Amino acid sequence: MAALGSSAGSIVHTTGAVLGLSAVLQTSAVAFTVVKFVGAAYLVYLGIQTFRKPDEFEISPESTSYTPTESFQSALLINVLNPKVAVFFLAFLPQFVQPGSSVTLQIFTFGVLFASLGFVYQAVLAVFSARARHVISERDLVQTLLRTASGSVLIGFGLKLALEERTAP
Repeated sequence: MAALGSSAGSIVHTTGAVLGLSAVLQTSAVAFTVVKFVGAAYLVYLGIQTFRKPDEFEISPESTSYTPTESFQSALLINVLNPKVAVFFLAFLPQFVQPGSSVTLQIFTFGVLFASLGFVYQAVLAVFSARARHVISERDLVQTLLRTASGSVLIGFGLKLALEERTAP
């Protein structure tokens, strides 16, 4: 479900690129900054929650921290609130547009293809992770190290995003 949420976020950014919203984020310092800080705050929040609630990070064969709906929503929010993804779609997708055809249709098709391939990759990764879960769930030290690393990475990404300077369009 997280893979599906992330892919749905890519579709949101594709739609934004098609409608020109990505261009607004790229040219408007205020819009970029607002989205950047909301996304950074969410990442830092997730990292702090990882440290504050170790029982939610507990890895066991029987339990999961998130319901499928929560996994979808969390991945969707992380993707949609990342302004770099919007700028990526604006910069990446138009490079493949062929003149003489509908630009809108081509960009949207490329975005759907990108989201679909991302979903397949992330779904395969999820299946592999589910199999590795058994090994991880048997070792408390591994669980503690993974929780600490995950929380630190989320906070680090959030701080990096918040402190990053906006580049000129």
